[in-house]
Amino acid sequence: MEFHSCPRNHAQEVRAAAGSVLCVPCLGQLERNLRTLPGLHQEGLYHVLSASRRRNPTKVSGSRKRDHLNMSALDARNNSLAVLESWSCFVAEKLGPAVPGRSVPALTGFLLHHLQWLTGRPPAAEFADEIEGLHLELLRAIDPEPGEHNAVLVACVVVGCPGKISTSPRQQERAGKSGLGCSAGHAWEMRELLAVGHLMNRQRKDAA
Repeated sequence: MEFHSCPRNHAQEVRAAAGSVLCVPCLGQLERNLRTLPGLHQEGLYHVLSASRRRNPTKVSGSRKRDHLNMSALDARNNSLAVLESWSCFVAEKLGPAVPGRSVPALTGFLLHHLQWLTGRPPAAEFADEIEGLHLELLRAIDPEPGEHNAVLVACVVVGCPGKISTSPRQQERAGKSGLGCSAGHAWEMRELLAVGHLMNRQRKDAA
């Protein structure tokens, strides 16, 4: 009996769920990511202005600092709205219903309502990747790990993979304590890191 594989980058071939382009784990992750976006987007609002006063509420003479924009949080919020609106327009164009108000809660609710239809269409994997990217971008803007701002972010070294490899502690934890991984699911053990490091360095030189 013929079956279709989930097109996302898994370490092994995974069967797609019935009526869907994606596998069951990817469907669950996609729905969870969508449901968390409104809360993360709202929380990001409080991080747009860097809160030096929250960290040190006592004003000391001669040590006053200006508040400044947290561009990571601002970009993450703007990207979320743009991506959700784009996918909502795609659904509306194909199915006919009007796109709801231009807000993250409204757009997320609209996409969740049409999620079964959307995940049965060819762009489902791209949709899941973009929603996962928004989720991670908002998380990093809200709660960056120590050293996160200095982390290296490069394209995955696997040919054709759309994922990104990050040297941040947060991303390394997702790959395992003794390994490295990309955002699409590829992972390498400690013994393989030297070869991966050479490929990452080559990519940075080629991009320079």
